[in-house]
Amino acid sequence: MSTEANNNEKSKKEGHGAVILHNPNVKEADADVLYHFALNTESHNFKDMFGDVKFVCVGGSPRRMGHFANFIMKELHYQLPAGQALTNIAKATDRYALYKIGPVLAASHGMGIPSVSIMLHEIIKLLFHAGAKDVLFFRIGTCGGLGLEAGTVVVTEQPVDGLLRPQMDMQILGKVVTREAKLDPDLCEELVSCASIHDTFNTIKGKTMCTMDFYEGQARLDGAICEYTEEEKAEFLQKCYNNGIRNIEMESLCFAAMCHQANIKGAVACVTLLDRLKEDQIDVSEKTLKSWDERPAHLVARLIKNRLNIA
Repeated sequence: MSTEANNNEKSKKEGHGAVILHNPNVKEADADVLYHFALNTESHNFKDMFGDVKFVCVGGSPRRMGHFANFIMKELHYQLPAGQALTNIAKATDRYALYKIGPVLAASHGMGIPSVSIMLHEIIKLLFHAGAKDVLFFRIGTCGGLGLEAGTVVVTEQPVDGLLRPQMDMQILGKVVTREAKLDPDLCEELVSCASIHDTFNTIKGKTMCTMDFYEGQARLDGAICEYTEEEKAEFLQKCYNNGIRNIEMESLCFAAMCHQANIKGAVACVTLLDRLKEDQIDVSEKTLKSWDERPAHLVARLIKNRLNIA
């Protein structure tokens, strides 16, 4: 194990559930601006606002996370103070949406690793300034499946990159920095256990391939550029399947690497919208898509309710 890895493991053992910030510059600064959430440690009291957060749920679009915030509020039987409505805390910016429902923080992260990285940097700093501890992170979203019936929920046991490696490579100061992409296995099992026999959908565990591109990176044939054959596409996707990969999306690798680095237990649950071994384009009704879109949220809500002892 490298010196950096040893130091990280030591920090996590000493952190006792606290969010670890690997940046002395932020710790020593007089103020910290979370630009993309329109928050500032000088103008906002982070401890009062976010100190009680225990669950962070993130997903791609602001609309989806707005729906999730309303859904989880009903599931937790949470009552807003009289005269108050559920509002987007980050409404002063158009980058991301942010909602707080008791101990649950819901945020949008956009699409792809660059966008989710910005969101995570600022959410992790937010929790650090708030002094929040033992926070669980969940990414909920949609994906392409491999060898699965559309509508199946995949809980990620290991994200891998486009070369099928369980790591995220970053270019920092002209060098390649590699970080382990690791999700919490116990939280993964707990999330899978929240699947109900009454569900109309299947929930499985599997590896997730996280790509840097929606079209060529995911072996689609329908992008503006495609320089490989249908046979080559089929061969690659079959190789992925044979390696235990059951879905493809664009955020889990960064989500896992940053959670692991910050001493945060994280899990990813995404619903498949099609079987990529058979097709490239989604061809179902908006009503069906909406019902599928809600499935990962139901799993996460059950876990949160179990943790909070809410019947």
